Amino acid sequence: MEALVFERFGSPEVLEVRTLPDPPVPPGHIQLALRAAGLNFADLHRRRGNYRLAGAAPHIAGYEGAGEVVALGDGVEGVRLGDRIGFADVPFANATRVTVPVERAIPLPDDIGFREAAAILLQGLTAQYLVADSAPVRAGARVLVHAAAGGVGQLLVQMARRRGARVIALASTPEKAALAVARGAEHGLTYEGDWVAAVRRLSDGGVDIAYDSVGTTLAGSLATTRPRGTVVAYGTAGGDPPAIDPRLLMEQSKAVVGGDLWDHLDSRAGRLARAAALFAALRAGEIALPEIEVFPLSRGADAHRRLESRTVTGKIVLVPDGLD
Repeated sequence: MEALVFERFGSPEVLEVRTLPDPPVPPGHIQLALRAAGLNFADLHRRRGNYRLAGAAPHIAGYEGAGEVVALGDGVEGVRLGDRIGFADVPFANATRVTVPVERAIPLPDDIGFREAAAILLQGLTAQYLVADSAPVRAGARVLVHAAAGGVGQLLVQMARRRGARVIALASTPEKAALAVARGAEHGLTYEGDWVAAVRRLSDGGVDIAYDSVGTTLAGSLATTRPRGTVVAYGTAGGDPPAIDPRLLMEQSKAVVGGDLWDHLDSRAGRLARAAALFAALRAGEIALPEIEVFPLSRGADAHRRLESRTVTGKIVLVPDGLD
């Protein structure tokens, strides 16, 4: 198989495509001929050495993708050769062959293509659990979304609006803030100036929920919430968050909760139900697919540079060479 790998941590220059043996197919697993893999900020963090990595060098990044079943391990039921399968939490996805535990396999409906699945599964399922589980959004709620022009951010805006929330979007540039407004936010702000005061003013004293994927903004997010409000911390794109004194939470009746997709994809039945709901929302026009940029695996380093540029408002998808 061909795989995008790195031997050491560092800049995109450490990435290269190599020919490696096809992985084995243990019992209870299937193997896919990869057709598309989603590129995420977590992949950048793993390449830099900031996140835990599965396996040993040469490391193959990537946890999200879609492909066609080409091999079945012993004991696999309900999946056949040729089936179209997506996944959101399987390591070593940046390769032309990916071995997937059958309990993590997500059958794709006929109207969801490989690239669409790779562009929506991880970010869509993340936004879904954030609004439904971490801090459930109810009609009339005032909601703040950080990084609202990013992949998860845009979906959070759309899903919160569908639940009847009033959404305030924060983004790094006026253009990105405008994109969030186009997705349904009531107000779009940038981080320039006193954004905490602006959010409090626009939300009549504070929001009920703040979804924070930036990390360094955690204290500000807490300051924007009203008593009994909740901050959901689910990322550190801007750096590590500051320490929070629990007494502050007690005195102001506020909460900070963590969020991680892996803890919510805790059963095959739940995974399939969540994916079905995501596909249904996409089919019904309740959420929109991001704009997809396609890079072949051989240009994986360029794809990483593109994502690092912070100018991407859609989704970058890697495909095997010859399929771009």
